[in-house]
Amino acid sequence: MPYYQFTVTAGSSSALRKQEIAEAITKAHCSVTGAPEHYVNCSFTEVPEDGIWQAGKKLPGARMIGVIRKRDESIKRALLLALGHAWADATGEPFDSAVMALIEVPGYQALENGALLGEAADDHLMKL
Repeated sequence: MPYYQFTVTAGSSSALRKQEIAEAITKAHCSVTGAPEHYVNCSFTEVPEDGIWQAGKKLPGARMIGVIRKRDESIKRALLLALGHAWADATGEPFDSAVMALIEVPGYQALENGALLGEAADDHLMKL
């Protein structure tokens, strides 16, 4: 946890730079939230060139849904901006073409390495 799922069009910069994207997303998530790197998961699903549409028009590139534990609004805003810039820097695609969304779940609804996770606020308290 977190889990970032990218849908990318075949042949796009995003499809060709999966490792760079995963590294950039990991760095962005950890720098904003303070989470350890080993918690960050990224996956990629490639679709045909005509697999992503917006307003009835075919678009190249990527879309992302991120599932994260509950966080304060200020953290979510900073995180989403950092993720968008990380993706743009890794792919060379324009920041303003990014379409990303975050979905929150309570820690107890996430299982990692055989254990239910605590709440994100608990991570911060454990570092003090």
